[in-house]
Amino acid sequence: MNTEAFPLFDQLASLGAAGLMGAMWLWERRSSQRREQQLDDAHTRILGDRIQLDALVDLVKQNTEAMTRLASLLQQSRKE
Repeated sequence: MNTEAFPLFDQLASLGAAGLMGAMWLWERRSSQRREQQLDDAHTRILGDRIQLDALVDLVKQNTEAMTRLASLLQQSRKE
């Protein structure tokens, strides 16, 4: 096998077992940090969506109350 064609392999081999383990740990940690950031971003987005959803539910309640009052007024006017 010609190691000149694989310079990355030569660099990794020169690190030794401990160096390779350290490089793998750093790579895993960086991946973990990215995942944590993705989770933080998703949590922030969910909280924002909840605020919008609460506003929508409140609006539907108000509209329902208005429609109920209107229906009641229409029934009263028909009775008169």
